[in-house]
Amino acid sequence: MLQVRDITRRLGDALVLDRINFNLNRGERAGLIGPNGCGKTTLLRIVTGEMAADRGSVQLAPASLRVGYLPQALDWPAGATVGDVLRAAQGQREAAEGRLARLAEAVAGGQGAALETALGEYDRALAEYQAMGGDRLRADADAVLAGLGMADVAQDRPVQALSGGQKTRLGLARLLLTEPDLLLLDEPTNHLDISALAWLEEYLAEYPGAILVISHDRAFLDRTVTRILALDDVTHRLKEYAGNYTDYALTLDRELDKQWATYREQQARAAQLEASIMKLDSKAKGIEKETIAFHYRKIAKDMARHATVQKRRLERMLESEDAVDKPGLAWKMKLEFADTPRSGQDVLVLSDLSMGFGQRRLFADVNLQLRFGDRAALIGANGSGKTTLLRCMTGQLQPWSGEIRLGRGVRMGYMAQEQETLDPAATPLEAVRSVAPLDETEARSFLHYFLFAGDEVFVPVGRLSFGERTRLALAMLAVRGCNFLLLDEPINHLDIPSRESFERAMARFEGTVLAVVHDRYFIERFATVIWELADGQVVPT
Repeated sequence: MLQVRDITRRLGDALVLDRINFNLNRGERAGLIGPNGCGKTTLLRIVTGEMAADRGSVQLAPASLRVGYLPQALDWPAGATVGDVLRAAQGQREAAEGRLARLAEAVAGGQGAALETALGEYDRALAEYQAMGGDRLRADADAVLAGLGMADVAQDRPVQALSGGQKTRLGLARLLLTEPDLLLLDEPTNHLDISALAWLEEYLAEYPGAILVISHDRAFLDRTVTRILALDDVTHRLKEYAGNYTDYALTLDRELDKQWATYREQQARAAQLEASIMKLDSKAKGIEKETIAFHYRKIAKDMARHATVQKRRLERMLESEDAVDKPGLAWKMKLEFADTPRSGQDVLVLSDLSMGFGQRRLFADVNLQLRFGDRAALIGANGSGKTTLLRCMTGQLQPWSGEIRLGRGVRMGYMAQEQETLDPAATPLEAVRSVAPLDETEARSFLHYFLFAGDEVFVPVGRLSFGERTRLALAMLAVRGCNFLLLDEPINHLDIPSRESFERAMARFEGTVLAVVHDRYFIERFATVIWELADGQVVPT
């Protein structure tokens, strides 16, 4: 179905993809993973034809293969409504239905030869309609919209009025309704709540075509893919692993252990040879200095010759193809929080809290408490009011009723979902120095831990990617010494290595955390408390 051969691509002087090869057959589901910036999206754009490779080829079989692509950034026609987008996605079905309706009218009003012709055309059109799914397509459309939480969105609502999450789900619905043979999905899980994620996993499990998906959601990869394609940001090469993400991680650990063992054996052998060489050299030089006797000087020359042979053997061993390099440590985000001041035992108390907008009540009679050291995950459907609840806690919004109390010594830090609290005109260097007494050298060294190197510290926030803004927002929380963190989708745009770093940092953080998060892999390892917002109530689960 899809054959990728020797794809190589440079962006400027930087090599991004180097001789990439893989096949994808009907029914196969592959996960494309790697750190942010390693070339995953570039590879997908080459497969779709949006970008040309410097070398190599992409072949689709058959040539009529329908390819569906969900990019990270979605473009919408100016003034388009939800209904416009969905009708365009179902254009083939609607055209077939319209033709059937016109032929049915011709049959109803036809006579003689005209009737016979109309009946023949109607039968052929009906057969084509049924071959493409017929009435099932309409039922599938309803199922897709309901599964992605879009069934209640008004068809005449402008796309630009949708939230970021709703736009992502609309784009996914538009793609799935076209029923392509090959699905290319670039981070489809961003902004999906847990129920929508579960529905998408079930849908993809039954999908008859082939799927290539970029995702940092490890639980999603575990449930959807049977093969991992890992892009290395150092070698720019791709390596295949059988199984899902957990299988890949276990295989990687075994490979790393084996590489370390082989490397240590190699180093031990090299050390033995070096010691033998030094010993022979030392003895030979000692003999030459101590005597002029021919017999002993001949022994010294033999020792020196033997040392030379062993030097060559050592060089051949270290330069051979079988030589094993020292396992490298990838440059990962290092998230270390400053010394965290201790707060009181009661960190947050919500009493009879209610809030909504206009006539719509989001939640009511919320009575909850967080204690020092709690790690709480706030879950719920998109649009249920999770962000609103956090904004009430920060004081950005005034609740309709109820009380919010912070405990003694609580220093709150808030990370917004879209990083809108960041000044788009400020640079990372200026942003960090605005919240911490650091000189330029100290601030640049600190930002280096969050993968801002060189002149990247001078790029305005408004020009940073979402992943870079997330890393900057985390850096500002880390440097401020907060002991109560309110985090709204903190890992949404982080790659897997950075998510793992974030998990380790949360495990070491000595304060209290309340996070809105949909990553089930992260929730299982992070949460000691789970609050679910559903049907206007927030309840522990």
